[in-house]
Amino acid sequence: MNLLFLLIAACLVLLAFLFILPPLWRQRPIAKATMNERNIAIAKQRLAELTEQLQSNVLSQAQYNEQRAELEQGLSDDLELTTQIEANPEKGQWMAYLLMLGVPVLAATLYWSLGTFNAIEPTPEMLASNKPTMPNQDAINKMVDGLAKKIQADPNNAEGWVMLGQSYKHLEKYAQSADAYAHAYQLLGDKPDVMLQYAEALSFANDEQITGKSADLVFKALALEPTNPNALWLAGMAKAQAGEFMAAKKLWTQLADSLPEGSEAQQETRALLTKIDSKIAEANNETGTKVVSKEAANAEKITPVSIASVDVQVSLAPELQAQTSPTDTVFIYAQALSGSPMPLAIVRKQVSDLPLAVNFTDAQAMTPTMKLSNFADVTLLARISKSGNAMKQTGDLIGVLEGVTVADKTRHTIVINSVVK
Repeated sequence: MNLLFLLIAACLVLLAFLFILPPLWRQRPIAKATMNERNIAIAKQRLAELTEQLQSNVLSQAQYNEQRAELEQGLSDDLELTTQIEANPEKGQWMAYLLMLGVPVLAATLYWSLGTFNAIEPTPEMLASNKPTMPNQDAINKMVDGLAKKIQADPNNAEGWVMLGQSYKHLEKYAQSADAYAHAYQLLGDKPDVMLQYAEALSFANDEQITGKSADLVFKALALEPTNPNALWLAGMAKAQAGEFMAAKKLWTQLADSLPEGSEAQQETRALLTKIDSKIAEANNETGTKVVSKEAANAEKITPVSIASVDVQVSLAPELQAQTSPTDTVFIYAQALSGSPMPLAIVRKQVSDLPLAVNFTDAQAMTPTMKLSNFADVTLLARISKSGNAMKQTGDLIGVLEGVTVADKTRHTIVINSVVK
């Protein structure tokens, strides 16, 4: 039993005794003389009233004699009773003994049966048991399935379809997410936020390529809201993936100018623009033109695929495992050592997949000009994002391996061991 607990309990019991016991131990003898004097004084007063009533003929002599006799008899009885009353020095002390024994026993019994003594100095196990637990994957799947059934029973619930689309996206069920957003889009019409979410779901379902239906939705949303940051970013990405770098540059320049000055998002966008400028300059030097045309971009897209590849082994540091859940998203990607932060190759997994091995090649490039074979050295990163956001955020867990030579065919190890500040 914890010593500190015993000391606290003992102090509380003593404090209770200080309030309860003194009145029980204190003797209060009855003052007999004082009571007799009071009874006599009352009798004298009553006798004076009777005499006054006799003199004023209110009472007859017979009535006076009768009431005086009753008064004398009552006074005699009161004096006799008072003499029989004596103070008992032990009166109430039995209750004190009972409380001194019963209170500690009762308190100890209650604490023993209901209390948790170790709570004063909790163990790591106790602290861990009080932490809120995240629902497991099965529980999340059941909740999403339940939501899907509710929406199917109420197919005109547009907000429900949007919520279902977000849930499926979190579970990385992109085809189902796109289907849910399609229902929401049909009900809500040309609402830019919904259109952009629908486009993102379609692109994830299509290997993160913004083409066809997803590109149509992005540019339609951009036409409705020309300053929407998400629309500008996705439209620029669509143009870059199509090899239309001048159009991508124009869109991302507008995005960079609209972002808060000095913000991380603005810095990343400007770095991306710098990289695109360098690629445009390289293409102009090679073709002798001032603008990279669609034909040049398409010609670049059909050039032979490089055999450049990088093998990566990713693991999570044991001390950070408690800060993650199995469904958290893991982004594993390669970046150029300087310039644009756009990944040269990227793989998306979950914490439950760790540790894992991946192989980066040009097939995972996001744009034709931003691929492994165009760089001699790269930086390898592995980042855990609870939000699933591809943009780095404060609180993400990350591991970095810099200066990796693409031609080096050995397996490179990344340990996720730090927190993004």
